[in-house]
Amino acid sequence: MLRRYGMDSDKMFGAGMASILLAITSWGASRGLRGENLARADRWGIFIGEWAPTFFALGAAMRLEEYTHPEVPEQSERQHERDRSFSEVGR
Repeated sequence: MLRRYGMDSDKMFGAGMASILLAITSWGASRGLRGENLARADRWGIFIGEWAPTFFALGAAMRLEEYTHPEVPEQSERQHERDRSFSEVGR
């Protein structure tokens, strides 16, 4: 279903990394706050940080699907590109 909206495993992994970076940025921006503002900023950072495992799990599931169902042309092409890049790194 996510593929219909243009999502793939690389985008999901990217979203997971963005979630982590956004949570760290939120924490850094809240360092000068006090009282209720600090509590709100902390909750917001934790909320954003909790998205990361979901994005990484979806990315892993989509990556597994890309490798197990290569009959989809777009997936097969991306798989061949990854295989070439992994084999070049190992040399």
